[in-house]
Amino acid sequence: MAEEFDDPFKELEQAVMDDMKEIYSEKTIDYFLNPRNLGEIPTPDGFGRIIGPCGDIMEIYLKVRDGRVINASFWTDGCGTTIASGSMVTELAKEKSVLEAQKITQDDILDALGGLPEDNLHSALLAANALKEAIKDYLAFKKEPWKKAYKGR
Repeated sequence: MAEEFDDPFKELEQAVMDDMKEIYSEKTIDYFLNPRNLGEIPTPDGFGRIIGPCGDIMEIYLKVRDGRVINASFWTDGCGTTIASGSMVTELAKEKSVLEAQKITQDDILDALGGLPEDNLHSALLAANALKEAIKDYLAFKKEPWKKAYKGR
């Protein structure tokens, strides 16, 4: 009797996962389904917001101490590869010096995710550019943090 009430979508879910595994790496799927560092950081030291060519928004939030990224998070309204890219870029940035984090590129994110299909390469670029904007924001206000209150975010 209990078998009658098994999840009717289990077979469909497995088929979708099998299709995804043909297109995306296991790491990309994991970072999409289980994003790391998702959400805002209150009163970040650095904030970057970029709108990609497909209309996806990526926001990166940074906490910096003694020139090192001690925390990084992201928010996006984008697709699965954008979520995976935002998740990965925050992982790559953590514990790095600001100068090291500033050097993280689209290729670094793609390598860490195990690649993305051609149509989704822009997701990694969006994440890298949002990180660079957050670092630029941090650097602009680190010597005069009081100015951040007047920036009008």
